[in-house]
Amino acid sequence: MKHFLLILMTGMMAACSETANVKQTYVMHGAWTLRHIEYPTGTELNYPTESGETFCRIYDGDSIFYECQLATTATGMIILPHKAMDVTLIDKGGGERIYLEGDNPQPLTIVNDSTAVIQHNGALSTWLKDNYIYSEWGDEIRDIVIKDGNDDTEPHYYVLSTKERQQASTIHWLVYAIGLILLIAIQYVVANQRSKRHLQLQLRLIQEEHTERAQAVRQAITAEEDRYFSSDEHTALQRRIASGLRLKEEDWAAIEQQLKAVYPGFTSQLHGLYPMSELEYETCLLIKLRIAPKDIATVLARDVSTISTVRSRLYKKVFGRKGSTKEWDDFVLSIGA
Repeated sequence: MKHFLLILMTGMMAACSETANVKQTYVMHGAWTLRHIEYPTGTELNYPTESGETFCRIYDGDSIFYECQLATTATGMIILPHKAMDVTLIDKGGGERIYLEGDNPQPLTIVNDSTAVIQHNGALSTWLKDNYIYSEWGDEIRDIVIKDGNDDTEPHYYVLSTKERQQASTIHWLVYAIGLILLIAIQYVVANQRSKRHLQLQLRLIQEEHTERAQAVRQAITAEEDRYFSSDEHTALQRRIASGLRLKEEDWAAIEQQLKAVYPGFTSQLHGLYPMSELEYETCLLIKLRIAPKDIATVLARDVSTISTVRSRLYKKVFGRKGSTKEWDDFVLSIGA
């Protein structure tokens, strides 16, 4: 067993050693601009120059780059395409890296994630990563170099306009906004139609229940109504309302329980019509209790005109057409009766 474990560990160590010796590839992805060249003679050049010119490379990973000369202006960028070149970045280990440009090996130093130094014919070129150029102009630069790079004919200059880019971006967002508005409008129409179908179904169920209710059931509901409206509970409620006292939360709970005892399906059918506000719902409860509009306004601390508006607005929401306050009151009184 020990012999087997020794062999296994030896094999794993050998595999790890072989893996460590494999050349790993570094990836210089994105846009890189030339910032500095130091020649063996001691001469140095800094970029961008006073005229704003520098060189830019768009790297597609470790396989190819697209090089151009560019000059930044106040209104955009001027591009002179140079070449497209196959590249390979190899880590030889021990901090030694080789940059293969075509078949030409060049020492490469990765200073950090945004700085690289490439040695070519003894000159050291410092390149800095430029995320803005890559995100804003990377595709255009790549397409221009593919079209005119490595061309021996008269060079062609290209102007990339910031204003045109802003206009294109504005149009893009405008199209997106219009599409979003249309989507919201469609969803609203669909939801509105669904809500109307639900409302029509609820109204039909209420009508069918009222029409098909047996005579004995109607008589029982009428008897329960007579009992409740002549009861001490209803008399006490009327006196409290007439005195102008506001109803507390427990009073509203008691009213709901009393209505459920007389009209078992009233509150559920009322809620099934559509989501009512607290003011709308409490107004309907008081209508069902035969409370006069002026007293409803007093209890809810609203003007009589406000209560009238609530009732007529409810009728229009439910039936989709204008109706009087009396028509809404009659409808509420018919629910569960």
